[in-house]
Amino acid sequence: MANRKRVLITGAAGFLGSHLCDRFIKEDFHVIAMDNLITGDLRNIEHLFKLENFEFYHHDVSKFVYVPGELHYILHFASPASPIDYLRIPIQTLKVGSLGTHNLLGLARGKKARVLIASTSEIYGDPTVNPQPEEYWGNVNPIGPRGVYDEAKRFQEAITMAYHTFHGLETRIVRIFNTYGPRMRLNDGRVLPAFIGQALRGESLTMFGNGSQTRSFCYVDDLIEGIYRLLFSDYALPVNIGNPDEITIREFGEEIIKLTGTDQKLISLPLPTDDPKQRRPDITKAKELLGWEPKVSRAEGLKITYDYFKSLPKTEIEHKDFTYFNKK
Repeated sequence: MANRKRVLITGAAGFLGSHLCDRFIKEDFHVIAMDNLITGDLRNIEHLFKLENFEFYHHDVSKFVYVPGELHYILHFASPASPIDYLRIPIQTLKVGSLGTHNLLGLARGKKARVLIASTSEIYGDPTVNPQPEEYWGNVNPIGPRGVYDEAKRFQEAITMAYHTFHGLETRIVRIFNTYGPRMRLNDGRVLPAFIGQALRGESLTMFGNGSQTRSFCYVDDLIEGIYRLLFSDYALPVNIGNPDEITIREFGEEIIKLTGTDQKLISLPLPTDDPKQRRPDITKAKELLGWEPKVSRAEGLKITYDYFKSLPKTEIEHKDFTYFNKK
């Protein structure tokens, strides 16, 4: 249809970006997908290529971004998001959070488009308060190994708010907590795919430290719904989107062992530098402003995710190091 609204989604071939593409196609938008495929995978969006209201650009948003024609919305989800990725490609991580965000904010200003920036719970660092409300400023080591990701996202929020206050740009900021679901990469450094990958290979499940650190896992469909509502809200300050159902890593590993019907053991490895001890969102704002809260239980979401991973080719399950990146 000629009157479709046009949306640009960066990081479109990644886990969250691809689900966003699906949602906006479902809502009858014209979707312009952009990804440099440094961590994304075209298989996540290949089912959309045949559609007349979908187009794909292989491009790095850290370089100048040009999109012809009208543009109504931009969702910036281009960034490495797993520890394996951002520890191996730290410069690219910093550049996409800084130069990439600057380029897209400039594009949004030129097109008079509303822009939503994907931030992260990692801006809270290793928090000293639990749960983490949006007003908490965080406890981040800027020069530690995780600083390349944490500070890229903190700068991203700062420049986005500067464009909002100085240029009057319509901006939205979502702080994303641990999310899982189909299209995650096995063994990308995040706890859920790592555990399931190990279970599928019959290996012991490796946790860091004694497993007392906590995480809160949100199923991807719930997260996408929260992002969609935030984009069309009137609220410009950051909003936490995640599931406040907190669980220790040890308890989570035991759930995975039960889910997979295996008899693996949980073994302990040294705790990484600056690894957060707690992670739980305060979603009061999301409830009040967006009428949003997660609906999918962890048991339901894990079953869907496990079935997805089981369906992958055996070569992918056995491959222990998924690092779709280059070092150029």
